[in-house]
Amino acid sequence: MKQFIQQGAAALALAVAALAAPALAQAHEYHVGKLDIGHPYARATVPGQPAGGAYLSIENKGTAADRLVALSTPAAKTTEIHTMAMEGNVMKMREVDGGLEIKPGQKIAMQPGNGYHIMLMGLTKPLKAGDKLPLTLTFEKAGRVDVTINVEDLAAGAAAGKDDMKGHAHH
Repeated sequence: MKQFIQQGAAALALAVAALAAPALAQAHEYHVGKLDIGHPYARATVPGQPAGGAYLSIENKGTAADRLVALSTPAAKTTEIHTMAMEGNVMKMREVDGGLEIKPGQKIAMQPGNGYHIMLMGLTKPLKAGDKLPLTLTFEKAGRVDVTINVEDLAAGAAAGKDDMKGHAHH
């Protein structure tokens, strides 16, 4: 009987681990210095689309400000930090000059349709759901960190009303 209970407990532990694995694969985080980078992802693009957006969060758990000063990926010719703002009835995107400051205790969440995002311009090929792209972030103080961008299905974001690239002017 004792052996049967131990085998049942082992099977239950394996089942729980198997169920948790997909959740852990989706929630990927990185650390450099006092900065935490959370869940880098991009939206799938359609064939012929020259640019895409990538998103992540950066939290400064230190006592001094830091600045994201550079980004690079082999998936795009140019990678820039942009901000989005409404000017009248027009959404305008602009590159952030001088990098993005992250103050002590601050968390910046780059999300579709909300403030900051990463522009991937001159894509080398369409971004397909399930793809994983390398991205290097360079911070003024903390240095460099390599992260992986998970490409997610565009339909999931559009269904949620977050199709951030349609109808927006890029200036």
